[in-house]
Amino acid sequence: MKIELPDQKFRYVTENSKECDHETAFVLTAQNAKYLDDAKAHHPHSIVKAEMLTSVFGLEQIKIIGITGTNGKTSTASAIYSMLLDLGYKAAMQGTRGFFMNDEVIEGKTLTTPSVLNTYRHIYQAVASGCDYFIMEVSSHAIAQKRIEGISFALKVLTNITQDHLDYHKDLESYIAVKNSFFQDEGLKLINKDEPKAAFNINNTYTYGIENPASYKIMAYTLNNGISAILQHFNEVGPVHSPLYGFFNLYNIVAAVGAVHLLSKRPLEEVCEVVENFAGVSGRMEVVSKEPPVLVDFAHTPDGMQQVLNSLKEKDLLVVFGAGGDRDRSKRPLMGRIAATLAKRVYITSDNPRTEDPDSIVAEILQGIDDHSSVYVDVNRRAAIAKALEEQREGEVVVILGKGDETYQIIYDQKLPFDDREVVRELMNIRR
Repeated sequence: MKIELPDQKFRYVTENSKECDHETAFVLTAQNAKYLDDAKAHHPHSIVKAEMLTSVFGLEQIKIIGITGTNGKTSTASAIYSMLLDLGYKAAMQGTRGFFMNDEVIEGKTLTTPSVLNTYRHIYQAVASGCDYFIMEVSSHAIAQKRIEGISFALKVLTNITQDHLDYHKDLESYIAVKNSFFQDEGLKLINKDEPKAAFNINNTYTYGIENPASYKIMAYTLNNGISAILQHFNEVGPVHSPLYGFFNLYNIVAAVGAVHLLSKRPLEEVCEVVENFAGVSGRMEVVSKEPPVLVDFAHTPDGMQQVLNSLKEKDLLVVFGAGGDRDRSKRPLMGRIAATLAKRVYITSDNPRTEDPDSIVAEILQGIDDHSSVYVDVNRRAAIAKALEEQREGEVVVILGKGDETYQIIYDQKLPFDDREVVRELMNIRR
């Protein structure tokens, strides 16, 4: 991919060595360093290091917010984006859901954090469109692979650290270390004070929390019919009202308020006023049917599942879920145990099995469940959803976890159309 740049001594930049020529500069990153000799063989105009891209692209004025954590990145980023737009700023957002700018979808879903040059391209587009802020999700893979090198963050945010991606990071300690490495600089940071695994440079650090003293502290809250809370920041106090459900969303909202307040310098109460306009993220605690109640959520980690199910603990839950293939296997029995503990009935099925045998994945989930009497197994995801809907009785809530707003299912090398929400709507119409 070449990017054309006006007012530069070279016409294009690229991170692909084979695209180099006398008009094109090669952007050298940790990812493509092994192709440097090949780039030189194609006679590039020059070699540009990633840290030089900010000045090359003219990105000095935009404020970049980076959000990392096991869970909550997408919701927190989306809340910040929504609030900034409602406060009258121009903003762009890059993450799991795609690339958005000033309330328009620019690109569809991609990696949580794209390649170095793709991220700079998005920031460049945001600057060209007059954006004041650029919000981006930062994955652990991106930190480890240095896909954020050279980016100057105005603020870094930590949501939480729980188990995920151990297929890549090998063990939890390594994963924790990668996440925390993002917060070792002197820049402005906003850290979840209730996350015991967080380790960070205390300089220029603010915190948010519910259980522990923090810079942004929830003084009181209720989770009945959405979220209502009182947030305190030193001498400022603001009422928070949100239509979102769940204790975990209270954390996401507080993180978003703190981020917007720190960077915009607007009064806390003014920032809090726009919270209720954020209706949430598609596929996150999404109500597909109100009566009978059916919810779809992206939760695909033990902690994510526990947070979602605990937020509905007053209800009788029928939970449909699986686990992704070619991913961290150690979390599968943990997910099984959590579902069996918090649900009235469990329906274990396929997620995205990829190249793994779906039956083997199910068997590993079942290892975490002692009593299988309330467990139904069918690797056909549509059939499992249909069974849960068929068995649903008055007062029970069907919760379908793992894929959220994904519109496909990956089976071996095929990406097949599949959307939990559309399947539910179709099946419920058949029932009616």
